[in-house]
Amino acid sequence: MTRDLVLHDWLIAGIALAAGAVAGLLVRALLRWLRKHAERTRWSGDDLIVDALRTFAPGAALIAGAAVAASTLPLTTRIAGFVNHSLTALLILLATLGTARVIAGLVQSLAQSRTGVAGSATIFVNITRVVVLAMGALVALETMGVSIAPLLTALGVGGLAVALALQDTLANLFAGVHILASKTVQPGDYIRLSGGEEGYVVDINWRNTVVRNLSNNLVIIPNARLARTNMTNYTQPEQKLSLLVQVGVGYESDLEHVERVTLEVVDSVMADINGAVLDHEAAVRFHTFADSRINFTVILGVGEFSDQYRIKHEFIKRLHQRYRTEGISIPAPTRTVSLQGDAPQQPVPVPVAVPVPVPVPVPVPHPREAPRPAVTSTS
Repeated sequence: MTRDLVLHDWLIAGIALAAGAVAGLLVRALLRWLRKHAERTRWSGDDLIVDALRTFAPGAALIAGAAVAASTLPLTTRIAGFVNHSLTALLILLATLGTARVIAGLVQSLAQSRTGVAGSATIFVNITRVVVLAMGALVALETMGVSIAPLLTALGVGGLAVALALQDTLANLFAGVHILASKTVQPGDYIRLSGGEEGYVVDINWRNTVVRNLSNNLVIIPNARLARTNMTNYTQPEQKLSLLVQVGVGYESDLEHVERVTLEVVDSVMADINGAVLDHEAAVRFHTFADSRINFTVILGVGEFSDQYRIKHEFIKRLHQRYRTEGISIPAPTRTVSLQGDAPQQPVPVPVAVPVPVPVPVPVPHPREAPRPAVTSTS
């Protein structure tokens, strides 16, 4: 110290810290008011800027008050330099947090604008945030006087061991990056895997892909498995689909009449049901002489995958009602079974119950009561 601390020094330092804290609270309240107004605008950039300032501005005001307080105290050169470097490093960390939030928000907005859905590919957001935070931490350490060259060397050597220990995790990470970079799957697409899993892609993060099926349940699929399995994407290259409905009519039906009636039903369904593609040209294609009917396929256009169930439901109802009105039959498969009666029928033997005699017990006289032999007299 250049001189001893007195009460005046402590008083000025306390006033500076209090002023910094009050300024931070005022700035926070102002930014909260600005955030409410920013949410009412259509541009999302103002929301990102306000969020970044809410992270940086109050802390910066408090750090500024601490710096002023430290400058008023009679500190030694070494202590003053340490305090200044610490406050500068803390300010860099706050700026890094705000910058990471802004860049991550921009990446997320870009992902949403390209996919056009509410979900986002958080893998790019997380990678961007980690990279910005790592760079900010290295700059803060360099400001504190810590040499980062040995640290980078140690991280490079230790990264090999980490890579060997986290093979599955890194495989999922790079598989997710490859999936998004190749644009084979995007959030919002409806996919079906060869294993039977299907649904809308909600998110692709650093480890797995989240899929929401039609029953509103989430299916978690590792990115590595998604990258190497056979998959059908019902949204690429376009979201519109062709719906095929199989129908059959009897051989006695007039096929020209059947085709005209079917197309009229298709037109009514396309005009009334949400999700139908009006400019899609409907078609009827007869293709099979079956056992009891002539089968044909009706081709309809739907806007996206989940619309097909509603449109197919309404089409079958209206087509059945119209066929009944027009007298067009939809026969069920029938088979004629012929029984041969030439062989005489053999009588079936019926078992007859034969009474079995029951032995009757004969009383045996007691030895004492055995009959005496008869004595005959002679004259």
